[in-house]
Amino acid sequence: MHELSVCQAMLREVARVAAGHDAAAVRRIVLRLGPLSGVEPDLLAEAFPLARAGTVADGAELVIERLPIRVRCDTCGAENEAAANRLLCSACGDWHTRLISGDELLLVCVELESNAECGMANAE
Repeated sequence: MHELSVCQAMLREVARVAAGHDAAAVRRIVLRLGPLSGVEPDLLAEAFPLARAGTVADGAELVIERLPIRVRCDTCGAENEAAANRLLCSACGDWHTRLISGDELLLVCVELESNAECGMANAE
């Protein structure tokens, strides 16, 4: 399952963010995912509990925001939503379009728990 390796890579980045902020744990992770990203959201959500086990994100919630496919028409300049297998302009019907969103896999937010919140502040 390719989504497990995607989760593992995401969690490596999350661990770097957490370490950079001296966080005790990760509470929540927000991803934005487009339908053309090559990642199946439901499989990613299933793989997440396996991938997070034993990491700084062991108890974290994963929130997946699904993004639409959007195209810009080269002919009329309109921007609109499109289907994955039909990237046509809905204004004029032309097929000369450019993808402007829908292929994203973005780590948007990592909500951290600080050491102080856990009662584990460094004593000097």
